[in-house]
Amino acid sequence: MFRFDNTYARDLEGTFERALPATPPGPALVVLNEPLAIELGLDLEQLRPVAAQMLSGAKVPEGADPIAQAYAGHQFGGLSPRLGDGRALLLGELIDRDGHRRDLQLKGSGRTPFSRGGDGLAALAPMLRESIMGEAMHALGIPTTRALAVTTTGARVAREGYPPGAVLARVAASHLRVGTFEYFAVHGDDTRAALLVTYALDRHYPDADRTRPALSLFECVRDAQAALVARWMGVGFVHGVMNTDNVTISGETIDYGPCAFMDAHDPATVFSSIDHGGRYAYGNQPAVMGWNLSRLGSALLPLIDPDPDVALPLAQAALNQYGAVYAKAWRAELRRKLGMVSEDAGDDALLAELEALLAAHHPDHTMFFRALATAARGDAAPLTALVPDPGPLIAWTERWRARVALDGAPTARADAMDRVNPRVIPRNHRVEEALAAAVAGDLGPLERLMDAVTHPFEMREGDEAYTGPASEQFTAGFQTFCGT
Repeated sequence: MFRFDNTYARDLEGTFERALPATPPGPALVVLNEPLAIELGLDLEQLRPVAAQMLSGAKVPEGADPIAQAYAGHQFGGLSPRLGDGRALLLGELIDRDGHRRDLQLKGSGRTPFSRGGDGLAALAPMLRESIMGEAMHALGIPTTRALAVTTTGARVAREGYPPGAVLARVAASHLRVGTFEYFAVHGDDTRAALLVTYALDRHYPDADRTRPALSLFECVRDAQAALVARWMGVGFVHGVMNTDNVTISGETIDYGPCAFMDAHDPATVFSSIDHGGRYAYGNQPAVMGWNLSRLGSALLPLIDPDPDVALPLAQAALNQYGAVYAKAWRAELRRKLGMVSEDAGDDALLAELEALLAAHHPDHTMFFRALATAARGDAAPLTALVPDPGPLIAWTERWRARVALDGAPTARADAMDRVNPRVIPRNHRVEEALAAAVAGDLGPLERLMDAVTHPFEMREGDEAYTGPASEQFTAGFQTFCGT
C-alpha cells in the first residue's frame, strides 16, 4: 500500500537513530485526510480499513524504516545541542502522484533515543490543532506540512487533566531543519554535514549552482524562508515558536504548536504561553527569521570554504541580502492583497502608510482586506466600521483607490483581491470550540470548521459563523500551548 523509497535512512547513516513506535492499546481513527492520501498515490479503499493501525504505530507498514532524526536547535535564543525527534519517527518517503518526494512521519508515537526523559507521546487536541492549521495554510496557498491522519491511541497521557493520547501522521517535503545542520556543526562532523548539504540540494533545490554547494543551499533557504514569512504576515499568522529546529530547509511551515491567527492587527501580538518576552510576536517574525538564518550560515561556514577568511565574508554577504529579499517578498504580498499590478513611484510610501495605520488603529486583520475590496466597489461602510476613528483610514483609502484605478476597473481589482484575501481563517475561538468538542467525543464542530477553513476565499452560505472575531473577553485571556 505504501510504496516507500527511504533515501534518508539508506544514504545518511549516522544522522539518525533507528527506533520502533510504541504499540497503542486501542488505536482509533479520528481524521483521515482523503484528498492528501490521493495526492500521495494511496488507494483509499485499501487504506480506510487499516488506517488506524498503520498510522498510529500499531503496525509498521511494509517497506517502512522508522528513524528518529538528529538535530540541535536554538530555542528562544539559547542553543540546545542535542534535540532530535523525541516523540516522532520518520516512517519513510513516498513519491506522490506529481513525482515529488514526501516524508511520512508519526508524531506522538512514543519514546525515541532523543526523548531526554519525555514520554514521547502527544495529546489529541494539539494533534488536531496541527491538522486544522496545516489544511488551512494549504488552502491559503502557503507552503506547509500537512496531516494525513490523526488517531487516538486508547490511552491517556500525562498532561493537564490526562487527555486522550493521539498520533499525528504528518506529511512534509522533508523534515530537514536549520537545527539539522546545527547538530553536525556542534559535533564537528563536517563529513556528514557535507552529505546533508548535497542531499538537501538534490531533494529541494536541484537547479541550484553547485560551485559552492553549501553557500547555494544557504541562499536557497534564505529566499524560501523570506517568502514564507511574508505569506505568514499577509494572513496574520503567528507561528509562536520560531526556534531553529522549527525552520525547515524546504521552506514549509512546520510544528504548529502555540500558533494562532491574529484577530485585531497588532505587531505586538503574542499567543504562546511560554513566550514571555514577545520574542516571536507577529511583528518580530521577519527579523527573527533573519536571526535563525544567521545560525544556519554559521553552521555551514566550514563547508562554504575551509578557510574562515574566505567563508565568513561569503556567508555574511548572503545573509546581508536577507533584508532586501524579505522586503521584496513583503511588498509583493501587500501589492497582491491591495490589488496592485503595475508599479508606481509612490507605491512604497502608500504601503508604508498603510502598515502604520494598521498598527495604530488595530482593525481586524482579515476583515480589513475583504472590506477594502468592498470599498473598491464603492461601499466603504464595512471598512469604516472596523475602527473607532475612520478619518485617517478613509483618507488613505481614497489615495489607494486612485492608485489601483491605474491598473484597471475597480470591480476587477476588487475581484482579484477577493481571490487572495481570505474570508475565513481558523479563528481562535472556533478552533478552541472544535478541539474541546472533539476531545469530548463530538467531531461535528471540527468537521464544520475544517470545511470552512479549506474554502477560505469563497462566499458560502453558512460560513458567517467563521468570519467574525472572538469577543474581547475571549481574546484578552487567550493563550496557546505547546502540548508537550
